[in-house]
Amino acid sequence: MSQVLPSVTPNPGQPPVPPSTPLASTIARVKAGIDPWTIDDAADLYNLRGWGKGFFEISKNGQVLVRPTRTPGREVNLFEVVKGLRERGLRTPVLLHFSDLLHRRLQDLHEAFDTAIKENGYKGKYNAVYPIKVNQQRRVVEEVREYGAQYGFGLEVGSKPELLAVMGLTSDSPERLIICNGFKEDRYIEFVTLAAKLGRNIIPVIENLTELRLIVKYADKYQIRPKIGVRVNLATPGAGRWRHSSGVKAKFGLSLTEVIEVLEYLKSRGMEDCLQLLHCHMGSQIHDIRQVNSGVNELARIYTELAKMGAGMRYLDVGGGLGIDYDGSQTNFEFSTNYTLPEYAANVVYKIMSVCDEENVPHPIIVTESGRAMVAQQSILVFDVLGANRLDRFTVPSSLETVAKDEHGEVPRPLVDLYEAYNSVTERRVLECYHDALQSRDEAMNLFSVGYMSLEHRALAERMFWATCARVRDKAKDMPKVPEELTDLENSTSDTYFCNLSIFQSLPDIWAINQLFPIMPIHRLDERPTRKATIADMTCDSDGKIDRFVDNHDVKKFVELHDIKDGDQYFLGAFLVGAYQETLGDLHNLFGDTHVAHIRLDDNGNWWIDEIVEGDSVREVLSYVQYDANRLGQAIRHECERAVRDKHMSVAESNALVRNYEAGLAGYTYLETENGASM
Repeated sequence: MSQVLPSVTPNPGQPPVPPSTPLASTIARVKAGIDPWTIDDAADLYNLRGWGKGFFEISKNGQVLVRPTRTPGREVNLFEVVKGLRERGLRTPVLLHFSDLLHRRLQDLHEAFDTAIKENGYKGKYNAVYPIKVNQQRRVVEEVREYGAQYGFGLEVGSKPELLAVMGLTSDSPERLIICNGFKEDRYIEFVTLAAKLGRNIIPVIENLTELRLIVKYADKYQIRPKIGVRVNLATPGAGRWRHSSGVKAKFGLSLTEVIEVLEYLKSRGMEDCLQLLHCHMGSQIHDIRQVNSGVNELARIYTELAKMGAGMRYLDVGGGLGIDYDGSQTNFEFSTNYTLPEYAANVVYKIMSVCDEENVPHPIIVTESGRAMVAQQSILVFDVLGANRLDRFTVPSSLETVAKDEHGEVPRPLVDLYEAYNSVTERRVLECYHDALQSRDEAMNLFSVGYMSLEHRALAERMFWATCARVRDKAKDMPKVPEELTDLENSTSDTYFCNLSIFQSLPDIWAINQLFPIMPIHRLDERPTRKATIADMTCDSDGKIDRFVDNHDVKKFVELHDIKDGDQYFLGAFLVGAYQETLGDLHNLFGDTHVAHIRLDDNGNWWIDEIVEGDSVREVLSYVQYDANRLGQAIRHECERAVRDKHMSVAESNALVRNYEAGLAGYTYLETENGASM
């Protein structure tokens, strides 16, 4: 990847500092008296080049670029996209889909397996299917269908509604492989059977023995020989956060004994050749390649045994599990992966080939259901910061003479002790002063609780305590070894940045499973961030916060952000959010779907907005929970008329309220702020 170097603006009177290498540029800046912060420092701080995998970079002026094809020069400036959307009347939060990036990910998947097949001399084919549960939005599924056509990629469904959607989407390509998972009743099986009668390449996967009997029933009714798959529960344990979704106690799948019963049942009806696919679920977001190897090896063994027992095996479906490196560490961490896509493909191909060659069984068509790896990286959520709460903004009085006295004409003792603790902070006494501040704060709270301290003194004690903590924190940074009691002080004194989004709607996995997503500013990255903050959303819920962030070596409890003032427009981006988040989002506090913009590049490398899907209006969200917006509006108008009649409002005031109420019903569910209009 070519490196983007920052332009350098010297201080007045200073000679220009030429950017060359990052190290040379930094040295030159230091000599010139300029802050040596560079965009390379920003990329390192947020580990952008780790989790970005070549899709993201920082421009010379400190704004995040998206490179959908990993090609320098063919890029989209996120800040410019947000500006363009505002010009079109669409405010943040907004979800950005990058169609070309999705295409590139499908190409990556195809190329990885194609290379592994050629290098190993594998005699079968590779056929990915996209599980639409990962992101069921129409545009995303259509693009997977469109871009995946040249690679022979198919689709996977897990419910009857998904099946009906996919049947309609693939009417012009009956050869597309459709894998049918999930629980199935009569109508589901009948749809599958009729689709096969139409000539569709569709395979229902048996999750329980009842489904087997239904498949045979409708095959007899419509006189077809169906392709049948079976999901087996492996003994190999899963890995990562979803490790319990696989194994012998998994929700779906059959035991080995039941798989053999399926084959015997089909044999008794002369249909053993119909059993063509073996499937398993090893887990989602598998972070350890050893678990992949073990699971594929066990699955391949079962496949070869079924083939030798007379089943008409053709497809080996290793399921999902191909992970995304959310923190960029490429380690054995549950939100990372200790392997690359080419390594994953090479291991899957080699393991299957080795077992089949050993057992003298033809190489199967390898099927994967790696939805997360297909679509996670193509979506970015951009949202604005509304304001910040800073605990270290408090100061200590310059003198206790300025502090109001209590009823005895004295300054309460806890305030005196806090004043002394603040002014005594040195490296030698840093821990002692911290302990003194804690004790004095507790004494102040106790005195207030029994009525011996005024509200004003209690508030001053709180301000003095946090000011002392901030001084202790700053002094501890210079110590060669920070005392253990002070290690969490950085977190407890961090800011809270209030942001215009709903985590429950747009990033539900953060709340539900502590998912880690890369989050960083999309501009001002040529400036050194000076604040450390957690993020709070707009919902009235204490869980509506983000306090786990990507780090190079661990998980941070804060993210480095820039200082903001009233009126500033400051945008953050949550990256790699294309898998599961849109479908799983809920209506907490009636915050609805955000705006969605689909961005593409033309042949000249210029970006354009291919499609805009406007987010939910207040009226739409209210209808989801059975409110009639028209009746609500009528009630307000009736109340306004009463107020005019009773001389509580003028006609103009009444009309203004009605107009604003109706405009509110038609408006965005998120805050429509006016600050920072100049951008």
